[in-house]
Parts: sequence; C-alpha cells; structure tokens
Amino acid sequence: MSDTEHRPTRPGAFAVALQRDIVLRSLKVALVVGTLLALINHGDRLFNGGLDTAAMLKVGLTYLVPYAVASWSAVQTTLAQQHSGD
Repeated sequence: MSDTEHRPTRPGAFAVALQRDIVLRSLKVALVVGTLLALINHGDRLFNGGLDTAAMLKVGLTYLVPYAVASWSAVQTTLAQQHSGD
C-alpha cells in the first residue's frame, strides 16, 4: 500500500468500549457479579441498614470493578479480532 492510499480506520479502544453490545454485556456482568460480591462483602450492613457514606462508595466500586473488567476483556478481544483480520 502506498503512502497516498488510506487504510480504513479502526475504532480505538474507547470507541469499542462504548459499543452497545459491549456496554450491555458489561452491565449484565456487573449486575450479577457486583450483586454477589456486595452481598458477600456488605450483606450484614445492607440488611441492617448500617451503610454509611464510605460503605456506599465501596458498594458502588463493587459494581464498577466487574463492569471495567468485562469491558476491558471485550475490548481486547474485539481489537485482537480486528487485528488478526488484516
């Protein structure tokens, strides 16, 4: 391919992470895994109403981490598949 020809551009990692199917799949993973982890780690406080601000932040992070891991994995897989198609 010459310097004057342009290859079609592939979306970057951030654009891939925002694709609807990846977002929905990651949300599902975060809901299931985050709920299990929140119950394991904070169940006593959730049921007794003893959640302070710091505990609520930790519960939020309990959902954020599986979302981030699922999204990262999906993005890496998508980009690898695109690269192998070259």
